[in-house]
Amino acid sequence: MRIAINLLLFLLVFALAVTAILYTQQRRLLFPAPAHYPLDPPQGFRLVHTRTDDGLRLSAFYRPAAPGQRTILFFHGNGDTLSGAIQATRGPAAKGAGLLLAEYRGYGGNPGSPGEDGLYRDGEAAVRWLVEAGVAPHDIVIVGNSIGSGPATEMALRHDVAALMLVSGFSDLPAVVRSQFAFIPGWLVRDRFDNAAKLPRVKAPVFLMHGDADTLVKPDNLARLRAARRDATVALVAGAGHELAYGAPAQAILTDWVDTLR
Repeated sequence: MRIAINLLLFLLVFALAVTAILYTQQRRLLFPAPAHYPLDPPQGFRLVHTRTDDGLRLSAFYRPAAPGQRTILFFHGNGDTLSGAIQATRGPAAKGAGLLLAEYRGYGGNPGSPGEDGLYRDGEAAVRWLVEAGVAPHDIVIVGNSIGSGPATEMALRHDVAALMLVSGFSDLPAVVRSQFAFIPGWLVRDRFDNAAKLPRVKAPVFLMHGDADTLVKPDNLARLRAARRDATVALVAGAGHELAYGAPAQAILTDWVDTLR
């Protein structure tokens, strides 16, 4: 009997310890900022800096739109950099779209530590920078890839923008965590990014693009997002995984869609 009680106590202490570690260290897992990142913008872009309302100065790459073209505000995924953002927007760039490739706190040499509230502040700073640069909100197309779907959806909810596209986006972050680690309860996930709850209140047109072979943010996320926003345009790309944003099919879809907004 005493052995059983001791074993139970050990398991309880172990479970509490694991829970504490998961709760306190999860952002290191959710936001694995790459150690290597571009310092200088490529040809056609310039390095700019946004300023958050909590005092952070964040780097970003910007290129102005050609006459008559929209400007895309792009939020990249959690393991990406501005180099990946350039690849994920090369289609619209070739057609003359303006681009502000936003970078997050804690990424790309920026100060601060990433988290849900922080990424919203970073997104707000990016929108504010564009408006101060003379780009009207109704000329801004917001695109969010993977974790970037969180700040993208929040900014489209807050501002009267031209449109919102989510590429490999999720319904909410706890759902993604549960799909990968069934033993982790949803309440343990500190950052929620509840995109599905927000989409019905976004006034702008919404486009949802996903790969049917995505094993990280599984296609059932697309189904939940579509259920939340039934008038959304949807593209399910055959054979594409979570790398969808960088492939030629996604570039063609994004480019054609931005063209139809004019």
